[in-house]
Parts: sequence; C-alpha cells; structure tokens
Amino acid sequence: MGSSFQQYYWMNLLLLLVFILIPHASCCFSSIFSFGDSLADTGNLKISSPNETVHFFFPPYGMTYFHRPTGRCSDGRLVIDFIAEYLGLPLVRPYLESQKSIQNFEGGVNFAVAGATALDATFLEEMGDSNPRTNNSLGIQMGWFKEILPYFCNISSNCSEFLSGSLILMGEIGGNDYNDALLGGKSIEQVQEYVPLVIEEIGLSINELIELGAATLLVPGNLPIGCLPIYLTNYEGSDESDYDPSTGCLNWLNKFVEYYNEQLQTELSRIRSLHPHVNIIYADYYNAMMYLHHSPEQFGFIGGSPKACCGGGGTYNYNSSAQCGMRQASACENPAEFISWDGIHFTEAAYKWITNALLKGNYTDPRISSLCVSTL
Repeated sequence: MGSSFQQYYWMNLLLLLVFILIPHASCCFSSIFSFGDSLADTGNLKISSPNETVHFFFPPYGMTYFHRPTGRCSDGRLVIDFIAEYLGLPLVRPYLESQKSIQNFEGGVNFAVAGATALDATFLEEMGDSNPRTNNSLGIQMGWFKEILPYFCNISSNCSEFLSGSLILMGEIGGNDYNDALLGGKSIEQVQEYVPLVIEEIGLSINELIELGAATLLVPGNLPIGCLPIYLTNYEGSDESDYDPSTGCLNWLNKFVEYYNEQLQTELSRIRSLHPHVNIIYADYYNAMMYLHHSPEQFGFIGGSPKACCGGGGTYNYNSSAQCGMRQASACENPAEFISWDGIHFTEAAYKWITNALLKGNYTDPRISSLCVSTL
C-alpha cells in the first residue's frame, strides 16, 4: 500500500506542477456558461443585494487574488475562474452585470447564485425549508440563460452551432437543498427523500440545454460535506465511531453524499444513452477533495484540516454568530495552507487543486482532457 500511495502522490504532484507551469492551453471552447450556487457564484448575489449586510460581501473575502470582496465565497478564485484561465478565456462574468451593460460577455455568462437550490424555492418552503437569502433556483437560472441567449445567436440553427462550441458547467447545484434541510434540523432519512427530486431537476435542465444545442456539459457531484467545519461544529460531540479516524470527517454525512453522487451518475448515464453525440462529463469533486483530506500536509495544506482559515473560533474555527467577514471573526495569515476558507466554502488554493484534478487527473468521467487532445 505504501508503494502504490507514493506512486499516486508523485503522479498528482507532477500534474500539479504541470498545471502551475503552463499558464493556459489553447481553447477548444468559445465560451463558458455556468449554473450553480456559492461554489460558482462570481457576484450575482452581491449585485442583487447591494444593501444587504451579507458577511461574505466584506473583507477578508477576496484577499488573496482580487484584494477586495467580489461576491465570491472564498479568499480568491473559484473552479470556474481557473477553468476559464486554463482555457485562455476571460473570467466568466455574472449574469446580473448584463442588466447594466451587455458588452464584454463574449466569453460566456455565469448564472450561479450563492444559496441557490436545484428545487424551486416555493416547493422547499412548503417542505419546511427556506433560504431567505435567495430564491434563484436552477429553474430561474435556466430562465436567465434563455433570456440572454439571443445576444449570442439570433436563430435556432445559429444558437445550436454556438452552444456546440461552449462548455456548460452544470453546478455544483443541489447541495443547498440538503444543507438547508439538514442544518434546519431534518434527519438524514428525511433529506434522502429529496435526492430523486434534485436529480430529476438537474436532468431536466441538462436535457433542455442539449435540445438548445449544448454539446459538452461538465456536471459536478457534491463534495464531502462531512468534512466541512460547519457540520463538524453543528454535530460536535458525536460518538467517536461517527468519525473517519484518518480525516476527522463525519462518516454518515459523507455516505449520504456518496449515495447522492451514485444516483446522479446513474442519471447522467441514462441521458448519455439518449444523446450519444453529447459529451456529458461527471466531475468527481467528492473523491478529489477526499484525497486532499487524507493527505493535506503533503500538498501544502498544513493549517490543520478540517479547520477553517477564517472564522470566529471554536474547535473547527467556525461560529455561526461570528462568521468570516463579521467583526468578531479573523482570517489566518496564509489561506493557501488551509482547505476550508470560512467553514462552508474553500480556499483559492483548494479550488485550484480541484481544478487541476479535473483537467489533468482522473476525476472526470469521461476524462475532460480527451475532448481537446491537442489543447488540454
């Protein structure tokens, strides 16, 4: 086991060096269109709520790269930013900027909104779950997409041709459907009932995009939420057997995510059989991140996984009354040493690692690198 692990470690280290040393590859996509939640939001919620005092609208958010809060829930760039940079495209602008000016959107549009759910907000409210921060579900984001599409193409044949050269990032979306319910006090058994509904909504959106002409879709699974400081704090004091001794993560939460991801992959396989000409790529965020949690120090994450870089204290440096961006919270000196940024989201360094795993590692199915052999 030691020998195979060392080989795997050096292979991933080599891939990381390749990613760092090569600024970007020639682009085989003309644009990127992104749907999702706070893992991909590059400013939509901030634009839509200019007068709200949401904690991630304030420093130290954005401290590492942009040196100011941009609406990204991190200290810097996200996976969507790194993918755009690697492909030689401009950073994908948030959709709501188009309400002021439609110029400079040639590189695509980001519809993701922090807090967004896959399921309709009204339905979730009826189920007893609510997120007062946003009701911009996947369905609403799809509506935005159809509204702005004529800017890029004016007839259906042109749109089909245009979208066939675009990369569609479908998520991560659906995590908040589970987060809002779990953190609201529902049992894992109750939340598991949402899984087929969430997957159906994602599947419907994928099929609609394909009908409009999309030919390449990257669909991430959910991340190991059992390793998030917010959950580790919420369930602190659980029985010792509930934790993975090698990572400190909560097993039962991660098993739920594994179940969801399996169901999502089954749905993607079904859609592939209906549309064999379309590239539907599953992005394995879960196993990429778990590999990191198993050996954080070997990749420079020496801050103490799964502790957050920015927070208001506690075992995992997460405090719901003193969240990152609030006056009572503070950030670590070097976010690149941490996987978790604020207890819920990840650092720029972690997002960069995930992107590298997707583009050059074995964490996409089929491998995304096979689509642009001469460029990626």
